[in-house]
Amino acid sequence: MGVPYRPIVGTLAYVWDRAADVVLLVHRNARPHDEHLGKYNGLGGKLEADEDVVSSVQRELREEAAIELTSFVLRGTISWPGFGANGEDWLGFVFLVDGWNGQIPAANDEGTLSWVPRRRLLEACHDDPAVRAAAALPMWEGDRHFLPMVFDEDPRPFWGVMPYVDGKPADWRYCRA
Repeated sequence: MGVPYRPIVGTLAYVWDRAADVVLLVHRNARPHDEHLGKYNGLGGKLEADEDVVSSVQRELREEAAIELTSFVLRGTISWPGFGANGEDWLGFVFLVDGWNGQIPAANDEGTLSWVPRRRLLEACHDDPAVRAAAALPMWEGDRHFLPMVFDEDPRPFWGVMPYVDGKPADWRYCRA
């Protein structure tokens, strides 16, 4: 019998302004000892003990971007064994948000909030390293594997596993329901 899987559960959201075709990302540049320092990420965080994943993503976006969600969809889940700073396992619920109310501030406690053209975000996920480099958008290396599915036209969610070893993805497997 294997070791029990007891991941940290979190939510990750990509806020998409469809009209302008831009995505809200946080540039993690506010805390010098942040393991995400310098990277662009979606918004989100850890699930609290008394909330479900929808309540968590709503709370996180209220806290991080001062918005109330009006339209969003679960695009998939990712198991990230070994992802944490000390090798902790994570399980993330990945959402696409395309409706909200509120005035988004310029920054939050984690860094600058930036509207990034979706095209540039997807170029940063490209298979060709030269195209990725030209996008000049530092992200977690593994993000390029799942981000295109967050924005594609396939309505089916994805269910992925991305083990991390020494801060880098060691594998990527997924299926769609």
